[in-house]
Amino acid sequence: MKSFQGRVITPGTVSAEAVVTKQGFNTLASFQMALQFGDKEVKCGDQSNSELYGKPLINKALCLPQTIGSTTGGLVLYCACAMEKNPACMLFANHLDSLAAAGAVLADVWVEGVSMPVIDSLGDEFLEYVKDGMKITVKENGVVEVEE
Repeated sequence: MKSFQGRVITPGTVSAEAVVTKQGFNTLASFQMALQFGDKEVKCGDQSNSELYGKPLINKALCLPQTIGSTTGGLVLYCACAMEKNPACMLFANHLDSLAAAGAVLADVWVEGVSMPVIDSLGDEFLEYVKDGMKITVKENGVVEVEE
């Protein structure tokens, strides 16, 4: 097991299976099929992200460098949480952009019964170490434990 310390954007504790991309994450493209057309498995719909395309995102530990794309990213994250189609947590190697942070914080404050811990600034080493299928445990203080 290896531990990484990040910055807490939205608090919480969770354990989940990792889904990893080293590419930027387009929030709108990734969640559009699930939110607009009712994909219950919430498979990533971003055809530009070959590492995630077609993989389920719901209840997974989404490990990524940063978000990219549209200014709707924060709203999409908020809606995914409101519809209970969100990842278990989002873990960023880099700093989280303000739009995605806003969506995560609004969901944390306004959506009852849904928790999606968001941790950023975990570093490049985190993203190099973590692989699909590894068990991720997020702690309240921003420590992320990765088990093979």
